Amino acid sequence: MGTAMFLKRHLGCEICAETADGREAIKLAESSRPDVAIIDLGLPGLNGLDVTRQIRQLLPGTEIVILSGDMAADMTQRAFEAGAKAFVLKVDATQHLAEAVKVVAEHRFYLTAQAHESLHLEGPPKPSKLAARQLSETHDLTNREREIVQLLAEGKSNKDVAIALGISVKTVETHRAAIMRKLKLAGLSDLVRYAISHKIIHA
Repeated sequence: MGTAMFLKRHLGCEICAETADGREAIKLAESSRPDVAIIDLGLPGLNGLDVTRQIRQLLPGTEIVILSGDMAADMTQRAFEAGAKAFVLKVDATQHLAEAVKVVAEHRFYLTAQAHESLHLEGPPKPSKLAARQLSETHDLTNREREIVQLLAEGKSNKDVAIALGISVKTVETHRAAIMRKLKLAGLSDLVRYAISHKIIHA
């Protein structure tokens, strides 16, 4: 059963819009202004964390539920830092998604037992040294640089990236060179590995 049909059946929700593309999700959110947006972490074009950040900036009244197939512990923390109010694993969607939507629509957080555990709510967050370093490195990139990293790692050419972002090819080339210097990467294959390891794209 699709997510939209599932929510209609269990909550009687009105579904404003659906898309499988991150950039399109932002446009649809702007036009429909939903109370709650369910964002897949692995969206192409623009990943779910960056979609969440941008929607929260554009529409502070829209709450976000992250739906993820990624069970990495640090992803829960990243989702909440991006502005989500709930993080639900796809394998647990039938158990938690409807309740998560209902709760965040009231501007409250919805935390599964796993989310509690991964956020270390009994004390301060204690991410691994590798996870902490990776999160820091990702934050060193600007929003535009993260967008370009994702599009390039998905196999887009400089021209494709320019069209997607509405900028010139020269600007893309300038950003690309700056990204490679900043991250100390030698080539596109290194960029792809970086994007996968930092969960900007999903292998």
